[in-house]
Amino acid sequence: MSEWQGRTAVITGGGRGFGKAFGTALAAQGAYAVLIDIDGSVAEAAAAEIRAGGGSAEGLGGDVTDEARIAEVMAQAAAKHGGIDLLVNNAGLHSDEYGQPITTMGLAKVKRLFDVNVLGVVGVTLAALPHLKGRKGASIVNISSSAAHMGGSAYGDSKLAVAGLTITFGRELAPFGIRVNAISPGLMLTETIARELPAETKARVKAMQWLEQDGAEQHIVDALLFLASSKAEFITGETLRVTGGMGAGV
Repeated sequence: MSEWQGRTAVITGGGRGFGKAFGTALAAQGAYAVLIDIDGSVAEAAAAEIRAGGGSAEGLGGDVTDEARIAEVMAQAAAKHGGIDLLVNNAGLHSDEYGQPITTMGLAKVKRLFDVNVLGVVGVTLAALPHLKGRKGASIVNISSSAAHMGGSAYGDSKLAVAGLTITFGRELAPFGIRVNAISPGLMLTETIARELPAETKARVKAMQWLEQDGAEQHIVDALLFLASSKAEFITGETLRVTGGMGAGV
């Protein structure tokens, strides 16, 4: 029997992309997946797909910057199974709009970027904490980015902060038996990215990789399943780079 049987996983940004893939994979192993998305209808549609495939899931609307709503959502998720076993801080802003130079974006957009990508991680973690305490094997996995290790963008800076928060929360939550780790994805050629990414950009990024193969969504899913499992019981405060070598270095 899977160690996820009957356990509860809460995933922000769960309506699409990595978040949806995480929920699908965890539900397939017996977890109850709670998908939180700023668009509640998208979250519920993703949850409905999981249920149609035989898994257990629900979709809830919630903005990670809305402290009261996130506290409500966490309490609702925990009430079904007595607590939360895994929190995945996946929600984040990463569109081309937020990948521009700071001098182009201006202060308002930079504030919004950090409110979601950084303070959102803090707020959601604090809201989930009372429901993670006392759950054997409870853990948190944050989603950073290879951009955090390269410098040169506000987006990368926000994801570097996520890696830093992973260390801080790893230390602070260790006394409660809660592990905190992060995944730093490189270029993952999901269907959408493969379709929309200019060929020259793909070639430039792949030239920075050590491995020739394309990164895929499943590589990140596999990393999550490992870090959240008992196989990683002695790992906390770490950021796992899944970049094909692109993110290697000090």
